[in-house]
Amino acid sequence: MAAGAPSVAEERVGQVVMPGDVLLLPASPEADGERLRLAPAGPQKGRLICGPGLRRGGEGLLVTKCGLLRYRGPAGTIGGVTGSGSGGTYWVDSQQKRYVPVKGDHVIGIVTAKAGDIFKLDVGGSEQASLSYLVFEGATKRNRPNVQVGDLIYGQFVVANKDMEPEMVCIDSTGRANGMGIIGQDGFLIKVSLGLIRKLLAPGCEIIQDLGQLYPFELVLGMNGRIWVKAKTIPQTLIVANILEACEHMTAEQRKQAVARLLES
Repeated sequence: MAAGAPSVAEERVGQVVMPGDVLLLPASPEADGERLRLAPAGPQKGRLICGPGLRRGGEGLLVTKCGLLRYRGPAGTIGGVTGSGSGGTYWVDSQQKRYVPVKGDHVIGIVTAKAGDIFKLDVGGSEQASLSYLVFEGATKRNRPNVQVGDLIYGQFVVANKDMEPEMVCIDSTGRANGMGIIGQDGFLIKVSLGLIRKLLAPGCEIIQDLGQLYPFELVLGMNGRIWVKAKTIPQTLIVANILEACEHMTAEQRKQAVARLLES
């Protein structure tokens, strides 16, 4: 099919799409469908979210990246069997090294500067993100969070487009941290590909299950390709981090063999 030729989005799920392709939607979503709620719940019924690699066009969705078209239904099911008229999320699964901020993404940022009431964070994109001290749980003008240069922050983008500076928050729509905020000092930060991050975040990820056989550990996964890991001891932390980094170049069988050898030692 020639690039740019309109096609039905549901029929292209799981197939390769190219920049310029137009994906037609069977039903028009709500006018405010692009707004992404900060609540942890999924999209409401009838609300269609345009994810990474896609943007709104006159006829439907316009592809901006090369990759595989993916769809997740409102109930979290992945595939193309559920009609997009009931809502859900379309996105393009592509392999890329540089992270492009996307509204709603949870990322790990590194505090690089404090400018008045605003913190500047390196999120791995083309420009730094801003974070106000008031967007932490329980923060007020008198009760400011203890954030220092070099700290790791796990937060969510509320503003992310090409015309404005990315803006992050560490609370959801109810004012709760919901796991976001300053990450502990004792862990280890590694950088992996964006494709591996998506694999790790998938429900029932075999990589996480295999690593769970080795040691108890904590993970914080950022959509910008950063992973914070912490185990009981430093050697255990380094082993888990090394396996996660190596997973990009290992098959499932090779990974299972590596974990089996570590269990025997």
